[in-house]
Amino acid sequence: MTTQTPTPTLPETLTYTIPFISDPGHGWGRVVRGAIEDVGIADQISQYSYQEGDFVYLEEDCDLYLFINALEQRGYKVKLDTHHVERTHIRRLPRYKEI
Repeated sequence: MTTQTPTPTLPETLTYTIPFISDPGHGWGRVVRGAIEDVGIADQISQYSYQEGDFVYLEEDCDLYLFINALEQRGYKVKLDTHHVERTHIRRLPRYKEI
């Protein structure tokens, strides 16, 4: 009897683009809250990320890396669409809370 490798649920060429917004002090990846839940890390996101409606701004040092790692483990190739601004409204948003 031979063993078969399971077929991946996501094709290897699947790409997930994350808008990345940075100011002179920090940066955040803007993702849909449902994507965080889909990859199973909603309970691991820190208070250093922010939320606005259906979007979460994942802080660059830990939370964004955690999300990207979870995507890559599922076969996604991740691209960051980088935008640098002098001031951002992100710091005035409510802190992330798991729903």
